[in-house]
Amino acid sequence: MLEVRSISKSFPGVKALDKVSVSFAPGTIHALLGENGAGKSTLMKIICGIYAPDEGEMLLEGRPLHLRDTFEALRNRISIVHQEIQVVPRASVAENIMLDKLGRFRRGVAIDWKRVNREAAVFMEMVELAVRPETPVAELSAAQKQLAQIARALSDGATILLLDEPTSSLTLHEADHLFELLRRLKARGVTIVFVSHKLEEVMALCDVVTVLRDGKLMETRPRAELTKDQIITLMIGRSAFDDWRGLLPVDTHTPVLELRNLKSAMFDGISLTLYKGEILGLYGLVGSGRTELAKTIIGEHPCEPGSLYVRGKPARIRSMAESLHRYRIGYVTENRKEEGLILGATVTTNLSITVWDRLRSRILRILNPRREAAQASQTIARLDIKTPSAQQPVMNLSGGNQQKVSIGKWLIADCEILIVDEPTVGVDVGAKEYIHDLIWRMAREEGKSIILISSDLPELVELSRRVLVFKGFRIVGTLEDLNESEHTYEETSRRIGRFLA
Repeated sequence: MLEVRSISKSFPGVKALDKVSVSFAPGTIHALLGENGAGKSTLMKIICGIYAPDEGEMLLEGRPLHLRDTFEALRNRISIVHQEIQVVPRASVAENIMLDKLGRFRRGVAIDWKRVNREAAVFMEMVELAVRPETPVAELSAAQKQLAQIARALSDGATILLLDEPTSSLTLHEADHLFELLRRLKARGVTIVFVSHKLEEVMALCDVVTVLRDGKLMETRPRAELTKDQIITLMIGRSAFDDWRGLLPVDTHTPVLELRNLKSAMFDGISLTLYKGEILGLYGLVGSGRTELAKTIIGEHPCEPGSLYVRGKPARIRSMAESLHRYRIGYVTENRKEEGLILGATVTTNLSITVWDRLRSRILRILNPRREAAQASQTIARLDIKTPSAQQPVMNLSGGNQQKVSIGKWLIADCEILIVDEPTVGVDVGAKEYIHDLIWRMAREEGKSIILISSDLPELVELSRRVLVFKGFRIVGTLEDLNESEHTYEETSRRIGRFLA
């Protein structure tokens, strides 16, 4: 039994936790829920020794637990998988999994790397990370890096496992496999603390639910006693509704982006068309080629000339800057920490960076700070970004608010074509609802054309008119007219499953 009693923690300008008390029982999967900024991640970091509480105490099996750092937590068999990706990019997958245990593999003065790779492969297989143990982590997608983090936590032999948004970049198939693994760990008596904004996962997997709001404990109850709507009300103080959004009028006579038999080092003949006002969904397992295709479109990966067309004309895109300024194509990356944000810079800088050329003085060609601040303030209000000030470093925001900043900079840029890769990763139910409305309004009311890459199938079904299913860097299926009311999530899931079989 792990207990936290009257735990409080404050940071400059905010009280993250206010006298929170929770007990986590062995052999249970305990959901920890709340909006972004509710205090979930802070509580997790206290439990694993990253933060020290200002007030209160922790007990493990009835005895006081004082953690000075994460190594002490590991010695007490407490391990965490962070929402933010934390890996050593130049090291191999096996090295990352066994990083804090390499001393076990010494053979004289050297490391037995064959044994390291062999033992790491066991945990890679558990999470279905289908790459070679020797593969450099830098070559993995964000979702694969997340699987590597989960494998590392499993290798620690933890009896208390903290999972902060572990399925944020996983497809349904991958998440289902992870859930089977968690159920096996639960049967062995492992305590699992599970943070997720996907309430369908919580309802299907968890035994107990604790809800935080604004740093305060709202309720802890058995999951069987709560409905999804009751959980949402506890989290945000009101109900949320997933009504059918109606038909999305798409101008099928006006293609804005076309791939005509696109070939590159990764793709051998991909073809697709994106129309004006359309939301086109891309779905597939980790490593299926969705993100790689997005990065090919924006010029990060080269492709053969003559296969990419923008507004009916051949396009040669060689950089993200060219994609934005010449063709008005934007890209919200799935990996905000490494690619989407300048973590040490302010909220204002991160939001305005895509339009600095527009905010410069015409005469002096220097940035106009008033115009920059005004633009940032409007977007902070529009997206309800929770920050003490616009000058706050982005690294100090919660994961969900960082995601809003990552999206916000492309809203300011006013792109005609927007590729959105996992838009609601680490975002709470209220913000997720808002982002869905935002994407829908951009297409329906502003005529923007959007490619939506998501591992969240309900998200794709709710928003997309068409979904292209990827497997092995190929399009293996197309689902049409998904925004008609008679199409259900269950039916769409079955159809996609047949394509991926």
